[in-house]
Amino acid sequence: MTKVISSNLGYPRIGEKREWKQALELYWNKSITEQELGVRTDKIRLNNIKKQQDKGIDLIPVGDFSFYDHVLDTSIMFGIVPSRFHYEGGKIDLDTYFAIARGNKDAVASKMTKWFNTNYHYIVPELKNVTPEITENLPLKYYKEAKSKLGVDGKPIFLGPLTFLKLSQGYEEEDLSDLIDTFTPLYITILQELEESGVSWVQVDEPIFGMNLSEYELELTHKVYQSIRQAVPSLKIIIQTYFESVTNYQSVCDLPVDGIGLDFVHGDTFSLLKKYGFPKGKVLAAGVVDGRNVWRANVEQKLSLLEEIVRYSDNTLIVQPSCSLLHVPVSKTLENEIDPIILDRLSFADERLEEIAILTKGLRTGRSSIRNEIIESNRSLHRVKESSYRENQNIKDEITSLSEADFTRTLPFSERIKEQRKQLGLPLLPTTTIGSLPQTQEVRQTRIKWRNGEISGQQYDQFIQQSIQKWISIQQDIGLDVFVHGEFERTDMVEYFGEKLKGFIVTKYGWVQSYGSRCVKPPLIVGDVSFKNPMTVKETIYAQSLTDKPVKGMLTGPITILNWSFVYEDVPRFTVLNQIALALRKEVEALEGHGINIIQVDEPALREGLPLDRDKQPAYLDAAVYAFRLATSSVKTETQIHTHMCYSDFKNIFNAIDNLDADVISIETSKSHGELIATFEENTYEKEIGLGVYDIHSPRIPSLSEVKQNINRALQIISPQQFWINPDCGLKTRKEAETVDALKLMVQAAEEIRESYIAFQQ
Repeated sequence: MTKVISSNLGYPRIGEKREWKQALELYWNKSITEQELGVRTDKIRLNNIKKQQDKGIDLIPVGDFSFYDHVLDTSIMFGIVPSRFHYEGGKIDLDTYFAIARGNKDAVASKMTKWFNTNYHYIVPELKNVTPEITENLPLKYYKEAKSKLGVDGKPIFLGPLTFLKLSQGYEEEDLSDLIDTFTPLYITILQELEESGVSWVQVDEPIFGMNLSEYELELTHKVYQSIRQAVPSLKIIIQTYFESVTNYQSVCDLPVDGIGLDFVHGDTFSLLKKYGFPKGKVLAAGVVDGRNVWRANVEQKLSLLEEIVRYSDNTLIVQPSCSLLHVPVSKTLENEIDPIILDRLSFADERLEEIAILTKGLRTGRSSIRNEIIESNRSLHRVKESSYRENQNIKDEITSLSEADFTRTLPFSERIKEQRKQLGLPLLPTTTIGSLPQTQEVRQTRIKWRNGEISGQQYDQFIQQSIQKWISIQQDIGLDVFVHGEFERTDMVEYFGEKLKGFIVTKYGWVQSYGSRCVKPPLIVGDVSFKNPMTVKETIYAQSLTDKPVKGMLTGPITILNWSFVYEDVPRFTVLNQIALALRKEVEALEGHGINIIQVDEPALREGLPLDRDKQPAYLDAAVYAFRLATSSVKTETQIHTHMCYSDFKNIFNAIDNLDADVISIETSKSHGELIATFEENTYEKEIGLGVYDIHSPRIPSLSEVKQNINRALQIISPQQFWINPDCGLKTRKEAETVDALKLMVQAAEEIRESYIAFQQ
């Protein structure tokens, strides 16, 4: 008889109302002490564990909490601190920890990039010239805390050696074996201390197994886990994978550990299980409810799946989410403004835990024990299917009537750019920003007052216009060449459009961590998406009326809106993608019709949705390119289309970027310390490009020499006639003073290099 237990893989850090974010930012602003920060975050962390205990989860994760990022936590646990932060050994203090993530006045922050194919961002470990050592056993610390304060015998979790090293930088591929040998004793020490403290289960996260690993990498993996097995024979270790089917299924399942955690939501893991079976005597941890989406599980279907899965397990079956619940909001209990039909279908982190408990009970004691839950789940699903959200025949007809001409600009770039340069009259090395400008506390509070009915819509519009007017004047004084209106009316670059397009619903407290204290609130796509009314025209044309300089129209692109939304699970994603693109096409045409000659359609999430399995990537990239071109190809020759991307390894998607056929692309490079420039050294790119010249995610203001160095580095491989100068990303999260100071330096650097180049040419 197979034993069935419930488990969770990780819980959101942020708190129901983002109390974690508030505590961090108060500390960074020196409004509270480190001790007070500790008091506040201890409360959040212990409350998270208590919730899981109360909901009947058997294996509760500990060590999933972080002050910023769990990959950074792994780095500091092993003393991985870049030399520019002058670390001299021992336990790493909190200010050094935050400096690695955010930079300080003397040193730039470490690179930040996407966590696999999610909208979470991690701090990339820098291994160059670093000798790793254990500074603090963080999993043990959190295990002891949960046991002593709550009586919870938790399941410590931490990042596994192969994933940690593959996500790191500062070494050559041929050094991987030596690094495995260096880190293996450290991992063994961590695990031995856990074993000595009475820990029963440990979760070692290895999501890298969802990617296409080489035989060499798999050999190294077996080597390290064989060493671990010999060193801690009594400790129950689960290797946890997620986000995709395991591409080397048999090799991973044969690892010398007690259990393997598999994602049965994404990819086709069940087919692999049926084809190859599962090792006898080993624990199978089945991720059957979606840890990355918010739609209530079909309890009957999930139980049927588990009844099939349990046939392949002769030991213990663990019922759990597909991945950490870090990627969904905390609780739906605060959502009192959503249509009850939709609210009933939602399942955030707390509701996911309830689903896990229900499914565990059903598998343990039979279907009849959860009969009422199955009936209610089916009723909920039926109510949505029969609702008015589900069908829009007009938009379906519009999509089917599209032809190839709808995806192609009238002239190729080489001809368009001549007309655009004549129309815009910009100088060499034009300067601009990415889009958003600082959203101060006054901006946020005024929006809240308007939403709460404390001020009228007219008063709110007047405030937005005053903010636009103020920043048009500031941009004029700074000397930028292309302006933006600032996006003061927008809460978030996706949620804003979710509020304006048909087929979307927005939440009130549906926050999810994106990076550091930055949280986003993904909208819900509940049905067919269509255009209602112009969404950005009013603010953009008002800004343009205040200046003779061109003002960019600012839109979020179709693949980013899709990837940063929670899409109803029975709607084909690429169908929704094209519907979003068609709606954006109408907005682009509206902006152009009002005289806006530069329109930026941002796609920061282009690479984010890229499947981990290489074989599945071409179809995704083709769909993303298709949608972008649908949104942007109807404009006139002289209208310039821009796009922006960030936190991506562009090397493997370079052709897709080129195929977007955007006239100008801006890309984050300063936080990657210029590494992305190598992509353009290896590939010919004929369109115009802006490589971000300073990091906006750090409060530090760069020096003039730093900015000039970044510009000159890019100009070694990109023609000055192609090159735009801009920050890495939008400036929404920055303070006004630091924004102005940094932009002044950027413009000064551009002007000095421009003058030098012109003088050299003469």
